[in-house]
Amino acid sequence: MSDDGLKIGEFEFHSRLFTGTGKYPNLETARKALEASGCDVVTVAIRRVDLTATGADSIMTVLRQGNYTILPNTAGCYTAADAIRTARLAREILDTPLIKLEVIGDEKTLFPDVPATLQAAKTLVNEGFTVLPYFNDDPVAARRLEDLGCAAVMPLAAPIGSGLGVRNPFNIEIIVQHARVPVIVDAGVGTASDAAVAMELGVSGVLMNTAIAGAKDPVRMARAMKAAVQAGRDAFLAGRIERKLYATASSPLKGVIGSDQHGRP
Repeated sequence: MSDDGLKIGEFEFHSRLFTGTGKYPNLETARKALEASGCDVVTVAIRRVDLTATGADSIMTVLRQGNYTILPNTAGCYTAADAIRTARLAREILDTPLIKLEVIGDEKTLFPDVPATLQAAKTLVNEGFTVLPYFNDDPVAARRLEDLGCAAVMPLAAPIGSGLGVRNPFNIEIIVQHARVPVIVDAGVGTASDAAVAMELGVSGVLMNTAIAGAKDPVRMARAMKAAVQAGRDAFLAGRIERKLYATASSPLKGVIGSDQHGRP
């Protein structure tokens, strides 16, 4: 998906689009959408999915057959202790150090509890987990999570499932400028242009679920998101032109035969 790979801890990925597994109308649509997205990493809620299921009607079977890297997450946890316990369970069942850490602080907004997230992150990093924490778009929290040893940081773009896009691009840009680990925008993306905007800010990747699964045509939206993430990454690497208040002629005037120094004939 990109000519520059993404490295998180000991893991390397080609796609910068991370996807989820919830809210799809059926398992076959989920399978086709994941394939269309070109993603390498799929996140799974430990508390909502049977990780040991092996039947044909299981999302875990789809993920294993697709050879995706499974990123277990602690969605639904409201305390640090609960998140730590859930992460340990995921490692035991899936035999992976990867964990997307979520500690929710408010049931209505689903905003993260940052102090509890910091507490859980410290414990999990010390236990050898590759921790990717979900948190507010707070540059100070990002630095503290990185200092604890998190392998990446995952600031929200907007509330989970809201589809509002990047509400505070300036904070995301500050986080990117100071981070020494990958920055993955997590939550709030609604459509392809939101993903492109996030990538143009310089983030390393985008994680989304509802934007694809909740679309009228999830498979087509997955293709759109794949293209948007790639386009946004390429635009960031290419370097956009400077914003100017006034127009600048596209065709050069200086040096044209028969013109004065101002380009007038």
